Amino acid sequence: MPESPCHLHEAPDADTLAADLARFVSQRLQAGLDQRGQALLVVSGGSTPVPFFEALSLADLDWGRVSITLADERWVPPDHADSNERLVRAHLLKGPAAAAHFLPLKSSDVAVAQGRSQVEAAIEALSWPADVVVLGMGSDAHTASLFPGSPELPTALDDTLPARCLAVGAPALPNVPVDRLSLSRRALLDTRHLVVHVTGAAKRQLLDQALQPGPMEAMPIRLAWSRPDIPCHLFHSN
Repeated sequence: MPESPCHLHEAPDADTLAADLARFVSQRLQAGLDQRGQALLVVSGGSTPVPFFEALSLADLDWGRVSITLADERWVPPDHADSNERLVRAHLLKGPAAAAHFLPLKSSDVAVAQGRSQVEAAIEALSWPADVVVLGMGSDAHTASLFPGSPELPTALDDTLPARCLAVGAPALPNVPVDRLSLSRRALLDTRHLVVHVTGAAKRQLLDQALQPGPMEAMPIRLAWSRPDIPCHLFHSN
């Protein structure tokens, strides 16, 4: 891997990595509870974080003082197979972690454009900056629902705009082709610690490419290490 602007954490397998990441996140949530009496965690969907969610759900924290929300959401019902909310409820909000306050990124509105302002108000009311934001990375180097070449990307990357979330049109395959709501770069980087969590050799090669100098518009994952004042941690296993 090229010289990285992030702290690299590697593990021999996905389950070990998940346990390491759960320990890392729980320590930083505990620090937030100790220092401010509350903590905020932003997580991502997909298949990669499932073992991490399972491990984190067992952490010995005062979960009633922890808030959790998502980096992005597909605009589908919360019980839909493609819903990130469903994933979080099934694998993270259980056991001790069931006491956490969870803020979904999906309203009851039929269209994402109609529901965005309601979600924006709820997101804005959270206790920012987050203690930890955990991002994934797609095979096209997207993160959250910020896709290279999408018409919404320039707005999402513009830190001068006040909105923390924006409506995103359905991306091309192989991504799930449904409309979404995504946090903006400004919101994703409003955090004390930022994590990129990826597994597999193909993602490692893509990370190597993304860590080379280049435009964020071509590989949106580059936003993760675009602010030297925000610690970035790469958690990777094969």
